Amino acid sequence: MSVNPSNIPERKNKSRILRDKNARSRPALFLRILGSDENGYGQAAYFDLAFIAFLDFLLAVTALLLLLPALMILALVIRIESPGPILFKQKRVGQFGREFWFYKFRSMIVDAENMQAALHCCNQASGLLFKMHNDPRVTKFGRVIRKYSLDELPQLVNVLKGDMSIVGPRPALPAEAARYSTEQLRRLEIKPGITGLWQVSGRSDLSFERAIQLDIEYVERRSACLYVIILIRTIPAVIAGTGAY
Repeated sequence: MSVNPSNIPERKNKSRILRDKNARSRPALFLRILGSDENGYGQAAYFDLAFIAFLDFLLAVTALLLLLPALMILALVIRIESPGPILFKQKRVGQFGREFWFYKFRSMIVDAENMQAALHCCNQASGLLFKMHNDPRVTKFGRVIRKYSLDELPQLVNVLKGDMSIVGPRPALPAEAARYSTEQLRRLEIKPGITGLWQVSGRSDLSFERAIQLDIEYVERRSACLYVIILIRTIPAVIAGTGAY
């Protein structure tokens, strides 16, 4: 299953009219969010996009260089604890429905994906997500790195490759994105992120519907200022480890 990019509102199409749940046209609101007029996006929006792209590159390079020793230690522990690859690689859906290879430190046993169907009755998440406390597929060290989001660090490579941003909606699986409603497809208007409004507002403790609402809210309000605010809020959220499992 795949996502049809033609179903996703693309910002490059300036004349496209987005509609809310009440089916009322709101081009004026969309243009106001972008800091634009009817003839284009406006300088404010372009500045925000350029600044966000600059921060993505700068933060990803800096973090990879500073964390290199820690990344090597994490990789070594993963290799020692359980057989299998250090990295987990999976196809995810990015901006405008484009698929890309998504990287994480492996926190589960090998062949965990094929075991998910047998655990479906234990799913504790709503909507299209699969989440469960005390997932038997997660290794002991995997629980630690998942709690503090250390398993997400390889996605800094995805940021450098241009597939992801530091801040944005979490990238969905192709099977999940293929089942999105028209409103839910809006989260594919921008690059997916390592952290986001959803992650700093409760993470896995939130319902699927609320998480989607927060993602769409970020799509609509995205700016350099909001990007920085979410980055700052990510630090205490990661340290607390609340809602991560």
